[in-house]
Amino acid sequence: MKLLYWLDEWLTLPQDEQQTRLPISGGDLLGDVFVKYHFIDINKPLLFTFSPAGTNYQEHDLNDDFSPWGFQLAQKQHVNVISFQHLGISNWFRHRNLLFFLEQLAPLLTPFTQRLGYGLSRGGFAVGAFANLLKLDKVLLFHPVSTKNKALAPWDDRSSTDIAQQFDWEQDYHDLDLGNAKGYIIYDPTNRIDRGHAKRYSQLTHLRVFGMGHSTHANYLNKFGFYKQVAVDFISHQQVDIAQFRLQTKTLRFKEDYYRRLNKANAKSAHRQVLLSKAHNILIDEKAAHVQEHQAKIDIQPLIDVALKHQDEHPKDAIQLLEVAQQLAPDDPLVEHKLKQLK
Repeated sequence: MKLLYWLDEWLTLPQDEQQTRLPISGGDLLGDVFVKYHFIDINKPLLFTFSPAGTNYQEHDLNDDFSPWGFQLAQKQHVNVISFQHLGISNWFRHRNLLFFLEQLAPLLTPFTQRLGYGLSRGGFAVGAFANLLKLDKVLLFHPVSTKNKALAPWDDRSSTDIAQQFDWEQDYHDLDLGNAKGYIIYDPTNRIDRGHAKRYSQLTHLRVFGMGHSTHANYLNKFGFYKQVAVDFISHQQVDIAQFRLQTKTLRFKEDYYRRLNKANAKSAHRQVLLSKAHNILIDEKAAHVQEHQAKIDIQPLIDVALKHQDEHPKDAIQLLEVAQQLAPDDPLVEHKLKQLK
């Protein structure tokens, strides 16, 4: 636990001298959790990240270049970061070594006045469970689990809940404890279990994404940079632009796979299947109108100018440019005329 010793000594220094000792980086193994840290500036936020399910590394995967989930993203945003990576598949950040480390760490972080937490699913549970201990100011949680204590969340009947019963869900940090933290929770309200967990985070701003699901669809959304962009805004500005967020989620409606996954998630509900079918048909028309409106705003004149400039020396290239222009503006008479000439 090298970090604890270093921080204990570091705190005895005057503030200006504390800054001169930075940056500092390192890592340590805390039972079945690996922690990696990077401090650069006491005047910048300190971000805590906890890894989600699916990032199932083992101890033999650890090396000097290994980065826990969220670590590199924090580095790119130039903030201080402490990242926790669980090892193994069934791991809910319950190891006594980790809990002891966090309890010793919390009072040593006083120079960092702005503290953030970021996590998905299992990682969201950890952020919520340790938020008060770490005195987090703002959190960003994607479809987090609030607890695996069956008495507190009897509706969470996922198989992961039964597997998680190998741990003690009565001792400290077994349930969400946000303290004074504010922030955002993002989830799919059509997912019954996620909706139940989300209701327990009543002090956070709720942002709903229909069809996001919990895991499979989450990976799909990540392909479009959905998680990353929201996280970057949160880390950089300590808030989420809600208007931009809603615009970003609106674009999901133009992706066919969005409806396929919604239909799969609601396969047992004939009523919702009918509603989704109607919505899908309406939005197909909306998509066509959106594309047409977008095309109307595109200025194809630069393409035409370049094509005409090089039509004598490079007629094939000119034809390709004009064909692109025709795709963008299929009814433009000039483009059609020049293509007939060159062909």
